[in-house]
Amino acid sequence: MLNYDYSKMLFRIPADRHSEEEIRTTLLAHPEIKFISLVGIDIGGHDTDEKIPVREVLKDIGKFLRDGVQTDGSSVVLPKIARLNDAKVDIIPDTTVHWFVDHNFSYPDPETGLPVGTLRIPSSLIHNEDEGVGSRVILRDAIRNFKMDLMELLRSNPYVFDYLDIGSAEEIDELVITAATELEFWVRTPDDDADREQLSTAQLLKEQYWKRTTGPVRTALEEVLLILEQYGFDMEMGHKEVGGVKAKLENSGNYDHVMEQLEIDWKYTSAVQAADNENHIKYVVRDIFRLYGLEVTFMAKPMEGVAGSGEHTHMGVAAKLKNGRLVNLFAPKDEKNQFMSPVGFGALMGLLNNYDVINPFVSSTNDAMNRLKPGYEAPVCTVTSLGHNAQMPSRNRTVLVGLVRETGNPAATRFELRSPNPKSNTYLVLAASYMAMLDGIKAVLEAGKNPEDLEKSISKDYGEEDFYLERDRVYRSERHVFDEYTQEERDRFFGKAPRTVWENIAAFDQYPEKLEIFKRDDVMTEHVLESYREAVISQWETELQGRIVPEIMDVLRECSKAHDEKDCVDYDRQIWEKISRLRDHLGRNTVEERCLLSQIVDALDEKDYGRASDLVIRTQAAMEELIEMYLAYKKNLF
Repeated sequence: MLNYDYSKMLFRIPADRHSEEEIRTTLLAHPEIKFISLVGIDIGGHDTDEKIPVREVLKDIGKFLRDGVQTDGSSVVLPKIARLNDAKVDIIPDTTVHWFVDHNFSYPDPETGLPVGTLRIPSSLIHNEDEGVGSRVILRDAIRNFKMDLMELLRSNPYVFDYLDIGSAEEIDELVITAATELEFWVRTPDDDADREQLSTAQLLKEQYWKRTTGPVRTALEEVLLILEQYGFDMEMGHKEVGGVKAKLENSGNYDHVMEQLEIDWKYTSAVQAADNENHIKYVVRDIFRLYGLEVTFMAKPMEGVAGSGEHTHMGVAAKLKNGRLVNLFAPKDEKNQFMSPVGFGALMGLLNNYDVINPFVSSTNDAMNRLKPGYEAPVCTVTSLGHNAQMPSRNRTVLVGLVRETGNPAATRFELRSPNPKSNTYLVLAASYMAMLDGIKAVLEAGKNPEDLEKSISKDYGEEDFYLERDRVYRSERHVFDEYTQEERDRFFGKAPRTVWENIAAFDQYPEKLEIFKRDDVMTEHVLESYREAVISQWETELQGRIVPEIMDVLRECSKAHDEKDCVDYDRQIWEKISRLRDHLGRNTVEERCLLSQIVDALDEKDYGRASDLVIRTQAAMEELIEMYLAYKKNLF
């Protein structure tokens, strides 16, 4: 374990201790806290970090809390908002959430012997002094709008209380929006290359899932759980995930060739706090594992052919009554015969009906799209599962949105969105999801629908008309989506899933009517949506040209001729000829024809994103074929 006395360390300053005097007293009592950093989240999900000496803040805490610090538009991702000639951006501390200490465990303070720390304060980005911008602000406004509008809907449609464990809207003191994420990630020893075949075999045999951790992985995981508990995150568990292979114990007594997938879970909290918690937890995980010589990646799909990492996102809505009782608004009064209340059904239908425009916030990178493929427990189809009957809750892991229920525990009723990954922007995922839920709740309550009506709606057949859901879609299935439907059936019933970042973000143009749900009360203005769209396309374009195309070229060069013409068989020559032709098609230009990779670059240079997207799909298919052929070729050689 780390050689520090946790009882003497400061891990957080709670939200109810942010008065000037309490902040001053706390910081003076912990001289090891040397710096303060204001953490703003831009439209791309990146967080700001700066080292402000504590002594400077203590000179005038009030001014610091009021004015924060100033940066400019070139420092953050806010395209079309903060321009070079209009770049003033302030980072203002948020006093309504917990503040966390970022400990440098490799740097003990000479005076106290405790690790030097930076107090990281979640903050809002303010453009031109009055316009809140960035992901945290969008989520804050989305939750505020959701609560306000839902409360009004409950008052205007009192019939809904016949199906809730509440007498009337007058009993409600406030609405409580809760969220939580599950964090999956891969760890490995540096410079180790993945053996795709071993990893794939281990996954199919389920040799790693929930198995006992050993060596440095065990120590680091246990250390992470203990430290995160000190922060007050209410840790639930840590365990091995489906991916990984057994590490090797070297003669030195050290473990090498570590390649394992892990997951850690913690309890829910309010939506903005949940996103802030996750942001800080990732830093702690990365720092602790590095102390044990292990690299951490939060990529969605770090290795092709092996399970990627997800970040299932749980969402719920409750009402805190004036008598102090908490009532889940998704749960029905009659849990033996009904799956959900009208509020719950409406929220779920809103998620499904509007997922075309939620998806661009969930999966906005090439890496994210690579994970969403059939066969790796990653959700591809826009469909839900309720369970075979109300008394037998089920967990269908092949659907996009799962209804989580526990018999006899209505507080547990919630939705699990299974498509996000560890690099999804949780602030925007939650904001988009709750605004979509509000759209569905509004439609359901204003139509006066009861749970029986709504179960029929969400279970409708393809081609059947509905008051809210699309006619030519299926929204519920209790079957195994990947095994019991053909690809053609999945595309027809659940909608054809986007295959690239461009196809995904193009939903903003294809479904303008659905995009309106985000604009309610200016939660996301047209300006903000265009800013996000440009940020996503710019990142996709830059990554393709600067990283993915060069990486593919490296793979093509590694697929070199390996057989000796004097010691080979006709199979070796034949398969190498196919490999050679495919390599040329992918990466070598001729006088008459541009290779696929060059065509991608050309299309991007010409801003022809549709053609670039089609070429990326063709390139991915060709690369999968090439890698499989080359593996077969190498296996046949002595």
